[in-house]
Amino acid sequence: MDHVNLLAVGVAALTSFMLGGLWYSPVMFLEVWAKESGLDPRTNDKGRHPAMVFGLAFVLAFIAAFFFAAFIGPDPTPLHALTQGLIVGLAFVAGSFGINYLFGGNSFKLWLVNAGYHVVQFVLYGLVLGFWP
Repeated sequence: MDHVNLLAVGVAALTSFMLGGLWYSPVMFLEVWAKESGLDPRTNDKGRHPAMVFGLAFVLAFIAAFFFAAFIGPDPTPLHALTQGLIVGLAFVAGSFGINYLFGGNSFKLWLVNAGYHVVQFVLYGLVLGFWP
């Protein structure tokens, strides 16, 4: 794991925040996500401080990006990194979400929104890490 560029990983992790801000906004999927999850994002904070939630989310995004960088190896081509991001997002993350959503009785629409976010997240990781000099 000596080949992992921590600056590139940090930037990749940051892209998940930019994506999440757009993905779960009124411009894209906030309305569908709120309806299907049964949550009102304006009032339902469950007592958690936003700084803690966002801080821990960044740490988890950083960990995911770090191990994704280790997984794709040193100096991946952009196409290889992008392809691996798509595979990880679709097969591992979306597939695992699908199993949980089936047993949890969550809707297909909610799965599409949440799994779709993570597919795009890993594609972005691939793009950042594949194009990083």
